Amino acid sequence: MRRREFVSLAGSLFGVVASSPFAARAQEPGRIYHLGDLHLSPRNAPWNVALFEAVKGDGFIVGQNLIVDDAGFGLSSEKVAEHARALANSQVDVITAAGDPAVRAVHEATKSVPVLAISEDLVGGGFVASLAEPKGNITGVSILSTDLNGKRQEMLLDALQGTKQMVILADTESTSPQQL
Repeated sequence: MRRREFVSLAGSLFGVVASSPFAARAQEPGRIYHLGDLHLSPRNAPWNVALFEAVKGDGFIVGQNLIVDDAGFGLSSEKVAEHARALANSQVDVITAAGDPAVRAVHEATKSVPVLAISEDLVGGGFVASLAEPKGNITGVSILSTDLNGKRQEMLLDALQGTKQMVILADTESTSPQQL
């Protein structure tokens, strides 16, 4: 499997996970859904584009029955908490948050609005009780959760059949120390 195919597959998998809060409820005919966002990245980042493509398959079309909070993309870290509070007080159906600062801000701002989060470690950050049973209003993906390392390696070996050796590189300056 080539690198681009692998990245595309990973993006598709994220899209399916990201669309699950929408798919969990049946659509009400004629209803317009509101998606709140807390992202340091711009709206045209590949993972954001993948999200909007994935929800199309469930019938959510941006500009038709899905209104997206464009002000929530490309936020500076100073604006994240303020925007999280604004979203918590608005009528959004779901909030997406990416990165620990955004997830922390929305975690502090609301305990009732459903949140789909992508974080380094949702459990370690205190955002969810566990990955299997998150409890509360936050669910999502833990990017560097050490609990998932064995499964990640298994999936990688399945994708790259015939691989006999593997090297893992980690930047200890930009992530918390974790066992690999």
